[in-house]
Amino acid sequence: MANRVVKINSDVELKEKLVAINRVTKVTKGGRTFTFAAIVVTGDGNGVIGWGLGKAGEVTAAIQKGMDAAKKNLVKVPVLKGTIPHEIEVAYGGAKVFLKPAAPGTGMVAGGAMRAVLESAGVTDVLAKSKGSSNPHNLVKATIKALCEIRDAYTVAGDRGISMQKVFRG
Repeated sequence: MANRVVKINSDVELKEKLVAINRVTKVTKGGRTFTFAAIVVTGDGNGVIGWGLGKAGEVTAAIQKGMDAAKKNLVKVPVLKGTIPHEIEVAYGGAKVFLKPAAPGTGMVAGGAMRAVLESAGVTDVLAKSKGSSNPHNLVKATIKALCEIRDAYTVAGDRGISMQKVFRG
């Protein structure tokens, strides 16, 4: 994909959402060492989305590292009238996600990690289903991968080298 890595100006307001925190225990000769891993999703609510993973000895430090990482890998995804242009099914690792556009007023029918990603991207009406693994790391990555693979009508017309009218006629 010639997909849409975005550089954000400092004036754009990004909203961060904490998806999951995982406590990891390392057992050593001196006892147990606890560290934390936090997965964070950020977005402007208008089609720009990014995710990050932060690991640290304290929860707040892990969340901050995750936010910093999320701001570094932002992508632009097509959101039309609060929904997605077409349905798509994508797998990442053991997680499979299915996204389907919905009529205005339907709301977001999605759970857990998928909901956080879609809300951050600015999608308000969508039907979503996760199959397979419910691991939040893979669900976040699969949902962002699905959003990145979606193409709007302008992109399709440009790729085919035809006008917008021909895209919808044939």
